[in-house]
Amino acid sequence: MHEEIFHPATYATGVPYDVFRKLRAESPVAWIPEPAVGSWPAGTGYWAVFSHADVKHVLRSPELFSSNLGATQIRDPDTPEDLAFVRAMMLNQDPPDHSRLRRIVAAAFTPRAVRALERTIDERARALIASALGKETDFVELAADLPVWTLAHIMGVPDEDRRLLYDWASRVIGYQDDEYAGLSTADAASMSPMAQKAMQYRPTSFTHPDGRPVNPRSYTALADMFAYAHALAAVKKENPGGDIMSRMLEGGLTDHEFENMFFLFAVAGNETLRNGIPGGLLTLLDHPAELARLRADPSLLPTAVDEMLRYWPPVMDFRRTATRDLTLSGHEIKAGQKVVVYHASANRDETVFPDPDRFDVSRTPNDHVSFGFGPHFCLGAHLARTQMRAVFRELLPLHVERTGPAVRLASNFQNGLKHLPVRLAPAR
Repeated sequence: MHEEIFHPATYATGVPYDVFRKLRAESPVAWIPEPAVGSWPAGTGYWAVFSHADVKHVLRSPELFSSNLGATQIRDPDTPEDLAFVRAMMLNQDPPDHSRLRRIVAAAFTPRAVRALERTIDERARALIASALGKETDFVELAADLPVWTLAHIMGVPDEDRRLLYDWASRVIGYQDDEYAGLSTADAASMSPMAQKAMQYRPTSFTHPDGRPVNPRSYTALADMFAYAHALAAVKKENPGGDIMSRMLEGGLTDHEFENMFFLFAVAGNETLRNGIPGGLLTLLDHPAELARLRADPSLLPTAVDEMLRYWPPVMDFRRTATRDLTLSGHEIKAGQKVVVYHASANRDETVFPDPDRFDVSRTPNDHVSFGFGPHFCLGAHLARTQMRAVFRELLPLHVERTGPAVRLASNFQNGLKHLPVRLAPAR
């Protein structure tokens, strides 16, 4: 039944590419059960989609496969109220509502807007890497600062509060991993007064009285984040600027739409690169010939970044819900059933990528789906590539030595590393 595809513990030891390969050949659409995981109850099961063509078909067909009906996580929200709340998020909308929300924030992510940030991003990346020279460092922690800082800059979040974005993302994304779910790195003493006040709303327990865990994407679990969002909104209303927060407030969003838009940027906006940058470095270190090739020809960096994203997709899957009875690759799918597309499998589809398990820094074309496809194609794709190029541009001239084992995140959603100890030094 291949329930290991669902189980988060599977991914703590690596993405099951061998299983994906077998399923693409034998059953590119397959029924996967959802067993109970610890205190999290069993789910209904879902149809998993593994081939590149089928993944793209699902993602570009919201009229058949809805982001809104059941939201976009494999696990169903706990209550009808939780579902109604998360359905207001742009990520969980279908056209035309999705298109309206996307237009409100799209201007912040155009190539022109990103070009205006490039020098600042480059300087930040340079300073980050320089700060680690000559000493052992956890590259996961080091690399996380760039996307968090960039996101805080774009959102208009004060610099002293930016680590809150990191902690909120850890709570939401890492709930299947005890170490990640409990991360709390923000220094309360150095936060802004509005942040200190908002932190009073942080839940003291993430468990219901009957022992069931609180859904990390619920309003209850993120009360402190939403308190902060409204406090920051009050500041922006008094002093609007060119940041995304000001644009959202001017865009006529409902309260739930605003809260969920803040949620989306605060979490998804930094977590993807928090996975992608360390995953890219680990991939290069595991392929020393390709790393040497890239060092010898840094003009390959743009194609190398896309190959890192293909080979180590930061997000492994997304869920949709069938809007009606339909057939996909010969399988009868009923209206209301979950349909989960596996980007990690589609990126290794041998019908699209020659020798797909080979990491090739010059691979072109590279039709990976790590940023999604169709109406939900990632708004921040250009910004993500810009940040990755900035980091690896600084790393290429250096000697990078692993000083301990890489530790993976236990998650069936995010392809993450928790730790990657390295030593950075000038090239020998």
